[in-house]
Amino acid sequence: MVGAPAAADAVERARRRLPGLRVGLHIVLIDGSPLLPSRTLGRRDGTFDDNPVLAGLRYFFRPGIRRALAGEIRAQFAAFRATGLSLDHVNTHKHMHLHPTVARLIVEIGAGFGMRAMRLPDEPVECLRRAFPQERQRAPAYNFTTTALRRRLRRAGIASNDKMFGLAWSGGMDEDRVLHLLPHLPDGVSEAYFHPAVARTPDLETGMPGYRNTDEFAALVSPAVRRRIDDLGIALISFGDLTPGA
Repeated sequence: MVGAPAAADAVERARRRLPGLRVGLHIVLIDGSPLLPSRTLGRRDGTFDDNPVLAGLRYFFRPGIRRALAGEIRAQFAAFRATGLSLDHVNTHKHMHLHPTVARLIVEIGAGFGMRAMRLPDEPVECLRRAFPQERQRAPAYNFTTTALRRRLRRAGIASNDKMFGLAWSGGMDEDRVLHLLPHLPDGVSEAYFHPAVARTPDLETGMPGYRNTDEFAALVSPAVRRRIDDLGIALISFGDLTPGA
């Protein structure tokens, strides 16, 4: 999130302490603040709308807003480029790139900034049911938008994961979840996404109520999870390892 308060600190850590880290651009078009001053993209106080349905309707039906939206997307790409970090992939806050207008603009604008890969938020509910059969899981109602995004990325020659995990259990991807999920991963490339933190802070309590960030961090560094990954022959890769259009 190039416009977030801790962005500069995160960039410094990535550049000096973790030079091998693959870093992506997390575009924010909802529930946050734009880089460019604008009242057309959200509320009167200059912040984005935090309602994805209302924001999506405005982005789709109002041409003036679409022009401002394109400018904001371009500004966030430019801010990432200014960090000097290599752009590994792109995704969006709360998966707003499932919106057809947002997806089109990111693909068109991203081409000029070297975008080669994007997250595809496609979580197969059948895998979740096999991993935890005692839980009731429903297929998301927006599957048609995921299919449309997959086609758009393929036409544009942009690489993506095949499937993704972390939506249904967002904020709760703990060690037990991951260990049960790993044997049921489908063939192909799966992304598992987390919201890890070493401690809960007041900002996290406000922005992510109910999330178990420290448990998600523990899952990522768990020796048991790493042993299970090795036992199953799962290869750990990044978006930068994918072939665009494949």
